[in-house]
Amino acid sequence: MSTAHAIAKASKARFLSQFPWTISPFIIGAPMRVMSGPHLALAVSKAGGLGFIGPGAKPEDTSKDLDTLWNGDLKSAVNAVQEHRPCAAWLFAPRRGQEELDEWTSQIRKAHPEIQVWIQIGTVQESIEAANSAHRPDALIVQGAEAGGHGRATDGLGIMTMSLFAAGGIADGRGVAAALSLGATGIVMGTRFLAATETRISKGYQQEIIRAKDGAQCTTRTMLYNHLRGTIGWPEQYSPRGIINQSFHDHQAGVEFEELKKRHDEALKSGDKGWGPEGRLATYAGAAVGLIHDVRDAENIVKGVQGEAKVVIAELANDTM
Repeated sequence: MSTAHAIAKASKARFLSQFPWTISPFIIGAPMRVMSGPHLALAVSKAGGLGFIGPGAKPEDTSKDLDTLWNGDLKSAVNAVQEHRPCAAWLFAPRRGQEELDEWTSQIRKAHPEIQVWIQIGTVQESIEAANSAHRPDALIVQGAEAGGHGRATDGLGIMTMSLFAAGGIADGRGVAAALSLGATGIVMGTRFLAATETRISKGYQQEIIRAKDGAQCTTRTMLYNHLRGTIGWPEQYSPRGIINQSFHDHQAGVEFEELKKRHDEALKSGDKGWGPEGRLATYAGAAVGLIHDVRDAENIVKGVQGEAKVVIAELANDTM
């Protein structure tokens, strides 16, 4: 057995002991802002995965969700952890790098010593800093540039032999099998769960996830939609990926920002028509969006992807070539 294989095997055994309800291959529901609510997190977990609740529009919204972790307010997050005692917390996008992650981790563990701290990284250097930290995380989520939403603007990852959770560009069993073959403990999906019945999402947004084809062509990383929405404060190394629509085309054609903002705000009033190729509203999604063709219950998604992955792995194991 190779060292990488041994590390991955030990990591999977450790994960199962910490989260005994989970079923391999381990599927993680990403904490998408606002959209990953308690209903989606519970459905993913009941299906044998681990569902995270995403931050709300305001820090206090997350605490309300935990009654039925995070928007930059450490005090609110720590209070929520102390009150609700979640099994894991997902941290990313520090402005001061590992120093700030150490601060977050320390405060969260003081509030709840048994909590598992997961840190999302996008470069090898970040993974080394996390692994060598005095406040080492319990898990790393390694996100590639294919991921939707606010990932790193550039991809700095190489092949890694440490145990990890793979994120970005995974939406079916083939992607799961590929990640596992490279030594991942499990995988994270965000965009795939945008097409779950339990997700808090507008119908127009969800239908655009189903309609979009060829994510390499129809998605891009741009700060345009953040600016149109008035979303500020992200560290400069982060830029969101989303589906291209008329706002982006007009921007590329040289339309002034003030006019783009006016058209965007008018589209906000049109409901579900604000999304789509002729729409103007932000549609954050990953490059794997073209692999998503229908809306399903989260349980169906989790078990379907697990089943597909097992078939692929079995076929590869039986390949005599």
